[in-house]
Amino acid sequence: MRLETILRAQAERHPNKIAFICGGERLAYRDLCGRIQRVANGLRKQGIGPGDRIVLFLSNGVEIVELFYAVFTLGAIVIPVTTRLTPNELQHICSDSQPRAIVFDGDGASISEVLQANPDAVRITTGENVAGAVAYSEIAQAAPGPLPPLSIESDDAIIMYTSGTTGEPKGAIITHANIVVQHCFVNAVEWGISSEDRYLVTTPLAHRTGFARLANSLTLGGTLVVMKKFDPRETVETIAREGITVVGMVPTVCRMLLPEIMAGPPRCASLRRIVVTGEAFPVELKRQFMALLPNVRLVSFFAMTEVGGVTSLSHEEQFGHASSIGRPTPGVEVRIVDDAGKDVQPGEPGELLVRVGQPGRYSVMRGYYNRPEETAKTIKDGWIHTGDVARADDEGYLYIVDRKKDMVLSGGFNIYTKEVEQALLQNPNIADAAVVGVPDAVFGEAVAAFVERAPGKNPTAGSVVEHVRSLVAGYKKPKYVFIVDALPRNSLGKVLKRDLRDQALDLVEKAQRLDRGA
Repeated sequence: MRLETILRAQAERHPNKIAFICGGERLAYRDLCGRIQRVANGLRKQGIGPGDRIVLFLSNGVEIVELFYAVFTLGAIVIPVTTRLTPNELQHICSDSQPRAIVFDGDGASISEVLQANPDAVRITTGENVAGAVAYSEIAQAAPGPLPPLSIESDDAIIMYTSGTTGEPKGAIITHANIVVQHCFVNAVEWGISSEDRYLVTTPLAHRTGFARLANSLTLGGTLVVMKKFDPRETVETIAREGITVVGMVPTVCRMLLPEIMAGPPRCASLRRIVVTGEAFPVELKRQFMALLPNVRLVSFFAMTEVGGVTSLSHEEQFGHASSIGRPTPGVEVRIVDDAGKDVQPGEPGELLVRVGQPGRYSVMRGYYNRPEETAKTIKDGWIHTGDVARADDEGYLYIVDRKKDMVLSGGFNIYTKEVEQALLQNPNIADAAVVGVPDAVFGEAVAAFVERAPGKNPTAGSVVEHVRSLVAGYKKPKYVFIVDALPRNSLGKVLKRDLRDQALDLVEKAQRLDRGA
């Protein structure tokens, strides 16, 4: 079961239904499929075929949607890359994946070094008259002739590179089966979404969350509405204009949308489902959202690139188990184990392991591209070792405590940075926060907190420490507080803790020198 065959089936059933909207572009299912077939033939003329890897370094638009499905049609593999990545990050991906083609916007000047470093890759541009590159418009004008049938063994769809916040990015191989099972069957049952819905994408389609909504919509036969870039006011206006019923977002986007929604809640009257993933969703933010949009059903879920969806928290569970990531989706097996691999008791923290049948067949990735050793370390006896520290309560609700590498060991106590960060985020003067461990002469390690001030607010280090002390045990409070205008983030918006650790070491050393009067 492949994505392009599902799309063609939807086009046969609903040829005139609008499948895709972006800006002024509106395409019915029949027209979208016809364009995809032309693009597939155009790519084939460039020598692209089964198993080839194609890097899409593109912003949101009809081109990236057509290319996803055209590449699938050829049995080739998409490597979606957000345009926020630096040339250095893009080159790492290209060096690792050895793409047959690189597709980019405009003249490619910003990635000229990458193009030069990959001379064997076909260059395809959405621009015109770019030296050494084939224009996408030329490829899209190819005749829509028949293509050779694909082998039933050809199932790899996407290589999605992990964010690399704790190490070098690795390419997770996501199969057609992974995508269909997760985004067509499981999401439809768990969230109650269908062909009747109109799905809004505010994030890059090159991101896992953006592509997930694309897959939801086009596999179920809905209408996909894509924003070229996120803007709070434009988002609310798009919801009203297009009658959006389903939107996916992270809590940060919720925060940014809140003032716009407050200015006119009726504009979002069509919304019926909001799905939220990413960082912890503050309870007060949930309350405000639900009060403004009482007819919306909210579901939050925990997912990983390598694993797909693991757990979810239904609308009714949002406040009774507010800090939980929910219970496992039916069919998903989880274990929480200690360092010896033995299952821990309820309430005790341990590493979260996930299994969903044979890797690549259901929702778990097939493995890391060209990295058998990394794959073997991560997948053991079918179990994905997530690297997340979690605990379960007596009812089976799971709670993410920390990443294993982000745990601070101070004076014999395990301090989970996620818990301290959640305490910090309850301070109205703080917009965001990240916690890392730093060396300590007495306790081995100490807690250092980087605090991003809220607009118009001016928290002090002392007030931040006292706030945390009021919410968690005293030994968990930060010894060092660094107030910053913005936390360093990667292209996916995740905080770069490795950068913060380096900064913390320098700042702590300077503070210690001042204390010594040096």
